[in-house]
Amino acid sequence: MTQTTAAASQPATPLPAGNAGTGSVDFIPGPVQEVRVAPASTADRGVKRRRVLDILDAAGRDSLLLTTHTALAWYLDGSRIHISLAGDPIAAVLVDRAGDHLVTFNNEAGRIAAEELPSGVSLHTVPWYGNLHEAAAAVGASAEERGPLPEADVAAELRAARQQLLPAESGRYARLSGELAALMTDVLSAARPDTTEFELVSALAERVVAAGAEPLVLLCNGSARSTFRHPLATHSPLGRRAMAVVCARRDGLVANITRWVRFDAGTLEERDAESRIAAVEADIFDATVPGTQLDRIFAEIKASYVRHGFGADQWEQHHQGGPAGYAGRDPRVTAAATDTVVLGQAFTWNPSGPGVKIEDTVQLTESGLQVLTVDPRWPVTTVNGLQRPATLQL
Repeated sequence: MTQTTAAASQPATPLPAGNAGTGSVDFIPGPVQEVRVAPASTADRGVKRRRVLDILDAAGRDSLLLTTHTALAWYLDGSRIHISLAGDPIAAVLVDRAGDHLVTFNNEAGRIAAEELPSGVSLHTVPWYGNLHEAAAAVGASAEERGPLPEADVAAELRAARQQLLPAESGRYARLSGELAALMTDVLSAARPDTTEFELVSALAERVVAAGAEPLVLLCNGSARSTFRHPLATHSPLGRRAMAVVCARRDGLVANITRWVRFDAGTLEERDAESRIAAVEADIFDATVPGTQLDRIFAEIKASYVRHGFGADQWEQHHQGGPAGYAGRDPRVTAAATDTVVLGQAFTWNPSGPGVKIEDTVQLTESGLQVLTVDPRWPVTTVNGLQRPATLQL
């Protein structure tokens, strides 16, 4: 196994040839037009490291092995540690008292060193056919005999550590969310009744990727499929009314948004349901205050459906959302979720009913909830003092 340490601000440089018995890597950068550097903020990363050391102190341990997409993207502050969106991370990080150690496969090390490695993080390589987690557990200056603390053993503590978004990551999140709202406006404004669901999500995917983000979820239902709450696209035309959903990730952060478009005036029943689901969301927003446990918010969600005429079973028909950030939901809210809401935390609530749904990415600030997925061109209605997206009528 070989090791190097790279600063995030450095340009791509050759990585020393590495081997671990067999196999080696030589990285020779090609010409680039714009060099990507790791998005990590030194100040934010310092806070995150302190939070992890506090977890180690509480557990009486000296090292922690991070292995999931969510934990790695958070701790590295936005590094891309995937190849396949459906695959496992191609890196693991050992955090110990002496420092941070990222281990990746030899064929990934060049890109990681040039574009993803935060300043002060040591880089180690293992052959592409090696065991990533075993290699990561063995690095560091103070390897414990029993091995590092597994991430799964402190999952709740790590989730709490990433609840409060820090200044630089909050800025990145707001920019991604705003761009996502804008591209939704662009694409849906160009839609027509004969546009197919596949054509619509293809246009959304193109714009998401062009923005340097990864489309994790793309959903669409035309009027013929409006009963489906997780509608994967088909060749069906949109018809008179349609919903589009995008969950997109950039620099580790996931923004979520739902928008509706229709090509007629809509029915009285539709407009009434749209108004009532926005009222349910307003109740959820009112309940999302610092110090409140998620299970209490979940109880309010269930009561709100009944209060606004949707029936007591609507919460069972679809998940209701929850905290957001480095996972689509972190976690999904249920009666068993007892995490406590904090300032600076992001959320995506998504109440839904028959043929209606509302969803935006928001952040809890000292002045209240701030909606991040906002495009001023999109039509809005005021609900409980907050501007909320209306259906775009073309």
